[in-house]
Amino acid sequence: MLSRVWAGTGRSTAAAALGTPARPEWTVTVVQHEPARACADLLNGLDETELVRACLAGTRGAFDIIVERHRRLVYQLCYRFVSNHEDASDLSQDVFLRAYRGLKGFQGQSSLGTWLYRIGVNVCLNRVSAKVPATEPLDARPHQAQGDDPAVQLLRHERAARVRSAIARLPPKQRATLILRIYQELPHQEIAVILGSSVGAVKANFFHALGNLKKILAGESI
Repeated sequence: MLSRVWAGTGRSTAAAALGTPARPEWTVTVVQHEPARACADLLNGLDETELVRACLAGTRGAFDIIVERHRRLVYQLCYRFVSNHEDASDLSQDVFLRAYRGLKGFQGQSSLGTWLYRIGVNVCLNRVSAKVPATEPLDARPHQAQGDDPAVQLLRHERAARVRSAIARLPPKQRATLILRIYQELPHQEIAVILGSSVGAVKANFFHALGNLKKILAGESI
């Protein structure tokens, strides 16, 4: 018998001031006997298509493997939209819950990761349109490498906070495009699939997002 519970603490440590936040401290509680352990090993060896089939067939633990493989990228995406660890953790949970409920709708025309990104963007845009997120630094007590000037560190984190605040003021599609392109490092083609638009529209949105971001940082209105 196998029992797994996944959850995020909502706290993580920054890789760098402008870098990607580390994944949250997810905990997985596992209680299993020998047959269940062998089943888990088998599931770990499945590719995405096989895992989806296993989930739809009701195989216990199959969706847990999907969560383990994609939770970090989903969390990073959510954090970039809300700039708040607690909200990002909650949104990540919502993304995987929606994915679990809608797994029958996954056609395999794109990768499972792209499909999860699409769900994540929709969930995040709905959240940020409903409320103004409370932002917080990537780490309230950022790591300071030996020899770093404290003044330089402070300036770096202040700049990072300004950039996050400016991104939050971009129009929804521009904001999503910039986050997916800059922070998630996705190609224009994949972003087009995620946003349900053309590659040309993605490139235009990205161009305008960068222009508007510069205006906001310069104190101009958009």
